[in-house]
Amino acid sequence: MTEENKEELTVETEAVETAEVVETADAVEAVEEKPAKSQRRGKGRKQRIENAEEKPQSEWTERVVQISRVTKVVKGGKKLSFRAIVIVGNQKGQVGVGCAKASEVIIAIQKAIADGRKNLITVPIFKTTIPHPITGKSGAGAVMLRPASEGTGIIAGGAVRSVLELAGIGNILSKSLGSKSPLNAANATMDALKKLTPFSDVAKKRGLTMAELLN
Repeated sequence: MTEENKEELTVETEAVETAEVVETADAVEAVEEKPAKSQRRGKGRKQRIENAEEKPQSEWTERVVQISRVTKVVKGGKKLSFRAIVIVGNQKGQVGVGCAKASEVIIAIQKAIADGRKNLITVPIFKTTIPHPITGKSGAGAVMLRPASEGTGIIAGGAVRSVLELAGIGNILSKSLGSKSPLNAANATMDALKKLTPFSDVAKKRGLTMAELLN
């Protein structure tokens, strides 16, 4: 073998060694980059979870009072649907009653919640109770409400209790008269709360201050 051939062989071997070194270096860099990408993905997931946790919760509370199956007789047979009664309130003096029908329970509840938010009323609350005794009526049902001292709690049951709790009243006495239907009881309670007159309005009509009126 001549000297020229030996020089060519050495050059080829050096080229192969350098190529192998470059390939190994690229492989090492690729392996090092993979955990970096996985770490980035992990950080993205953590950020999404944190953002989901930071979403503010709604102040409105919905409570399902009754879900009943309703049958409507139509030409050709009977049509089945569901009726939902839902109480919506923020426990800060605003409350509403919603009633809706649908072919599915979930849709009926959603429609009842929307109906309840449309029919919100503002309740005048005086020291966690109502200003004065009142009676409300709806259909064949009637509900009597009476103010109560601190520590009494909500003396009520069924739909009447749900309406009073979501309205934000803490102490009250009540008695349900007539029909025991949840819808009639809830509407009668709403009728009674609508009729309440705050002390400030009474004081203005009489030309007195709040202190003079209460004393």
